[in-house]
Amino acid sequence: MMVKKITPFIVVAVISAVIGGGIILGYGSQFFSKTAQQNVGDLNQMLQPSVAQAQVSDARNTPIVKAAQAVGPAVVGITNKTYARDLYNRKVLMDKGSGSGVIFDSKGYIATNYHVVQNAQEILVSLADGRVFGGQLLGVDPVTDLAVVKIDAPNLPVAVLGNSDTLLVGEPAIAIGNPLGLEFKGSVTAGVISALNRSLEIGERKFKLIQTDAAINPGNSGGALVNADGVVVGINSAKISIAGVEGIGFSIPINSARPILQSIIEKGRVVRPYLGVAIIDRHNAPVFGYQFNLQKGVYLQGLVENAAAAKAGLLAGDIILKVAGVEVNSIADLRGAVDTQAIGSTVAIQILRGGNSQTINVLLEEMPGQQ
Repeated sequence: MMVKKITPFIVVAVISAVIGGGIILGYGSQFFSKTAQQNVGDLNQMLQPSVAQAQVSDARNTPIVKAAQAVGPAVVGITNKTYARDLYNRKVLMDKGSGSGVIFDSKGYIATNYHVVQNAQEILVSLADGRVFGGQLLGVDPVTDLAVVKIDAPNLPVAVLGNSDTLLVGEPAIAIGNPLGLEFKGSVTAGVISALNRSLEIGERKFKLIQTDAAINPGNSGGALVNADGVVVGINSAKISIAGVEGIGFSIPINSARPILQSIIEKGRVVRPYLGVAIIDRHNAPVFGYQFNLQKGVYLQGLVENAAAAKAGLLAGDIILKVAGVEVNSIADLRGAVDTQAIGSTVAIQILRGGNSQTINVLLEEMPGQQ
């Protein structure tokens, strides 16, 4: 969708005349006998707010104001640039899109969404104080829609990461980001935590997300969801955009994001446990020409040779019912259950084989060849 560019502006007109080294601004005869420098000093003094005017009442200085002041400076704009051909077939660098990010470490580490930096050939990071730096993409995790960008810059503001496990439904939620691009950078919207652990199934993964009614618009992606204590509790990621639906946005819980971000910083990727299986569930069975009506479990279509499941004795044709005691009735269920396990741990997998139920212990391995 093309967004019409709106450039706000303020026109200030000052009419003055210089007579004998003085400035006539219409403030009274006392200005006539003074030099220009003295008059400017007097004018600045007149324009300074009084102490009373500068003070903000408790009624105005709300937790939302304090949260915006605490985290706002650490929210940045991220511009995704890519090469394209112009009308003269010349290779030019163009803006592909823009989003938001959150500086969470003084070393210049910035959390954002994978879809904000996807296929970027150059990244520009715009700070709230007006500085702009080239960004280095350290790594991405398409599975969770997270990425880490790094900049080298002094005196960086840093947001404090909170504890999303302690969130309460109904408590204030503040979204900070750049809706519709950098022209509206640092926008603050407020609402509440609408729900916790919302399960969204996207592709072959199931996500547990924070739901909020704080306005999240295109460009807010990668920005901060902040609580009333002024700490980041989520990375804004998506909203439901359907006619007639308003106020349903989603954020990746910071407790889920933290280990992903740390793994990207340390290894450039996210390591996950791996079974080495090809699965069919009741949702995609017709696509593969299967006619069975599977009510529970998922069908094990094939195994990767010498991978964890094959080594443990799982066979094609098995029906996987549970992983580590968790029922799995879809591919997303299976991936979610395996992802919660540690690499190198042994997990109990309950299967149905030939009409008989049995449990097989599988030693989980690291997923090979990621990113």
